[in-house]
Amino acid sequence: MEYDFDLFVIGAGSGGVRASRMSASFGARVGIAEDMFLGGTCVNVGCVPKKLFVYGSHYSEEFSNAASYGWSVGDARFDWNKMRDNKNREIERLNTIYRGLLSDAGVTLFHNRAHLLDAHTISVGEEEVTSKNILIATGSWPMVPDVKGKEHIITSNEAFYLEDFPKKVTVVGGGYIAVEFAGIFNGFGAETTLVYRGDMFLRGFDQSLREFVKLELEKSGIDLRFNTQVQEIRSTDAKDTDSKYQITLEDGGILNADLVMYATGRRPKTNELGLEGLGIAQGENGKILVDEFYQTSVENVFAIGDVTDRMQLTPVAIEEGMCIANNLFTDNPKKTLNYANIPTAVFCQPNLGTVGLREDEACELYPDDLDIFESEFRPMKHTLTGKEEKTFMKLIVQRSSDLVLGVHMVGPDAGELIQGMAVALIAGATKSQFDATVGIHPTAAEEFVTMRSISRTA
Repeated sequence: MEYDFDLFVIGAGSGGVRASRMSASFGARVGIAEDMFLGGTCVNVGCVPKKLFVYGSHYSEEFSNAASYGWSVGDARFDWNKMRDNKNREIERLNTIYRGLLSDAGVTLFHNRAHLLDAHTISVGEEEVTSKNILIATGSWPMVPDVKGKEHIITSNEAFYLEDFPKKVTVVGGGYIAVEFAGIFNGFGAETTLVYRGDMFLRGFDQSLREFVKLELEKSGIDLRFNTQVQEIRSTDAKDTDSKYQITLEDGGILNADLVMYATGRRPKTNELGLEGLGIAQGENGKILVDEFYQTSVENVFAIGDVTDRMQLTPVAIEEGMCIANNLFTDNPKKTLNYANIPTAVFCQPNLGTVGLREDEACELYPDDLDIFESEFRPMKHTLTGKEEKTFMKLIVQRSSDLVLGVHMVGPDAGELIQGMAVALIAGATKSQFDATVGIHPTAAEEFVTMRSISRTA
């Protein structure tokens, strides 16, 4: 049978765009459908605008520090509308770039919602097209639990486009998005409270880092409320915008805010795709189940990125897209991504960066065979400012082999530093090789190659 396309991609986020472009470069006829914005979550309501907000919110601290270095800054005033609008222009520029990348690669773009009719037929808007292979890369969407007063809640999607900046904010959630936005709102000048149902946020990260971030956020003035949940959100109809909503907590606490943001997880975006009609297997929360080569239970249908709920990271989706193009349209050996030692960062303030095993994971694999190195210090910058902000670094080493199993950090530019550490772990670096590396002085990074004293064994 002759198909309209060799590959049809549903979703023009980072993974879908990369798979499309690379497949087209290998000679495939490629179509892609997107009913929202080009670039997906990362470009529009995720990594990119969030990092811009983090940059912007950090200036309040820099203005405060400047006097210690001889600068007279004067009265600083934050203009939310200018920040938001400048961000919007940058996102629009990136949307245009993504459109150009697809066009230049010869990929046919459909700006409509796609729905699977059968294993080879896709309804796109008013059209029907056929494809030999189909790739689902629709990403994920914020999930808000049923709570009384749910209509008053916003998610991270809406936070990027607020009409007015709030004076008092309550953020609900304990993942990286909640922690990052708490820092953003706080840095921009809002009185910020973070509410989390568990006893410690950032589940999935090393316990030492979680505890350290907690201390640093408290120093910055963020009010942390653990082991409680929101019972009800009620509009007060108050003229004072600080008290627009009254939030009742299950522990009896009462909070007032003019903005309530929930960051309580993301669900794979699989609704109305037609998966059930094809019998494509799905797991809990709707994620699409795939094998090691991203193939679903239907032979010619594949899925990558957040919709598979493996690792919700943009670079992961991009690499998976590269694998799809290679596996379908080249004679090269089939590729899959190695999910071990994938570095990641949380852009809280200060940043968190991590690669490799957490201490608890390492203990399960190598009991009684670990040396833990930890260092906590005040960054050189704050020797003049007098600020109490600290940096924390941690190395997890297998004693018998001397292999470095995990590298973790909380501090300025942690993500930038950990990227280099990830190369070392992928290369199988040992602690002796770390020790033999000459540090760059004076930097925080040199601490990673000068830690000699074992903090504890495990």
